[in-house]
Amino acid sequence: MFMAEKSTGHLIEIMDTHALFDPHVSRVKGCMHYGEEAQDPEFFDKSALAFASGEVLPRCWTDPYYRRKG
Repeated sequence: MFMAEKSTGHLIEIMDTHALFDPHVSRVKGCMHYGEEAQDPEFFDKSALAFASGEVLPRCWTDPYYRRKG
């Protein structure tokens, strides 16, 4: 799955989508796709990611207590 880095707009291929969907995990492993080839895997904070369209991540992916808040 590809996500975008908010600050640069560069695409990041998420290596572990289960971690992306898990609200208890704040960082995900991915490879930035910038330039000629994919870069080495590194960890990215979920707060720095968005969908390629610019939409933010759903709250249920980032906040383990999303059901308790109004």
